[in-house]
Amino acid sequence: MTSSLIPQEIIRQKRDGLTVSNDDIRRFVEGITDGRVTDSQISAFAMAVFFNGMSAEEGAALTLSMRDSGDVINWVNLGFDAGAPIVDKHSTGGVGDKVSLMLAPIVAACGGLVPMISGRGLGHTGGTLDKFEAIPGYDPYPSIDRFAEIVRTVGCSIIGQTGELAPADKRFYSVRDVTATVESIPLITASILSKKLSAGLNSLVMDVKFGSGAFMPSYAQAKELAENIVRVASAAGTPTRALLTDMNQVLGTTAGNAVEVYEAIEFLSDPSAADLRLYDVTVALAAHMLALAGVFDSIDAATQASADSLANGKAAEVFEKMVAAQGGGNNILSEYQSRVDVAPFKHAILSDRSGFVTKQDTRAIGMAVVAMGGGRTDPKATIDHAVGLTGICQLGDRIEEGQPLATVCAHDEAAATQAAYAVKTAIEIGDTAVERSPVVSEIIED
Repeated sequence: MTSSLIPQEIIRQKRDGLTVSNDDIRRFVEGITDGRVTDSQISAFAMAVFFNGMSAEEGAALTLSMRDSGDVINWVNLGFDAGAPIVDKHSTGGVGDKVSLMLAPIVAACGGLVPMISGRGLGHTGGTLDKFEAIPGYDPYPSIDRFAEIVRTVGCSIIGQTGELAPADKRFYSVRDVTATVESIPLITASILSKKLSAGLNSLVMDVKFGSGAFMPSYAQAKELAENIVRVASAAGTPTRALLTDMNQVLGTTAGNAVEVYEAIEFLSDPSAADLRLYDVTVALAAHMLALAGVFDSIDAATQASADSLANGKAAEVFEKMVAAQGGGNNILSEYQSRVDVAPFKHAILSDRSGFVTKQDTRAIGMAVVAMGGGRTDPKATIDHAVGLTGICQLGDRIEEGQPLATVCAHDEAAATQAAYAVKTAIEIGDTAVERSPVVSEIIED
């Protein structure tokens, strides 16, 4: 006989440091979804987890229960083989992170299948969905059948999250947001994985960022989160690997939605001219996705195939086909400058002195884009896709007095001046060059 839900008993167990059973966690999440569990009870449970943590098994139970609170895509029912290389990547967010725009086409060009369900930007970080919406006509919400058809024929499709995916997480997060429990690593893990695993993935690669532009600024925090995600996802039945990557500077040379689309298309069209850090992290993530999905037997082989797909133009072709399949029109690779609007007022941010770029307050640079309207602090807010920053200098660059540190793309002089001041303040110029650190610092495996 199944016992009934008594929320306070489940809260008491976690408060006292006991292990909560899978059935009790499932019942608690069902109560979150149907309203039987109150906001105050969600808050109490979240605070108990915040202080006492969760085992991998508890984390897996919470993740799967929140995943199962809504729709879960079944690729076999949609005509795919049970062992198909269905793989995705999730990033914990950063400034200038346009990796997904190139990554999904690279993996698809090499034989992987990438059904990427992406999110919008929030706070200082940009969102993949916002970048694609800078392309006129791009449909981020196709039907599931159309989503599957694009993945089948093109190899990848990038869409937005719907309200039917992990609805329990949406309510749980809204309570955590106002009760000082957002930073709980077990709850962050369940929130990320419940949404990602609702896509029915056979494997997942995480890009967990650390540094001044990351939600987890310290390396130790980021590593703890990465290890927990890998452990919990594996316990939930989805092989997962995490790459710890550096977000102490803007990734690539642009920040903003339309300008990042430009950089992504130029990356795909001429990878030899791409920013080296952006190239390295994109190819590394692609290689781990392909190896984990079983498309290649080794990282070395997967890395070479990823690089080849860029050099021979196959990844670029996949990107163009995906955009066309989702309503963004044909020939985006050759017509992007006439079709994707960038704000017309350009303001170069000039350095006051000669020297080397020694530090970036990457979060402050991201917030400069938000202040122009290019990001949001409210998930429901609309944004201006056209504003942004281009030509952003990198750590270690030699800068001469009067040379641009970056260029603001705005709609008027007042907005450009404000953004320029914020960016200039966020970049430090010193006399001695700093050592350039690798963008990928560590690989976390189960």
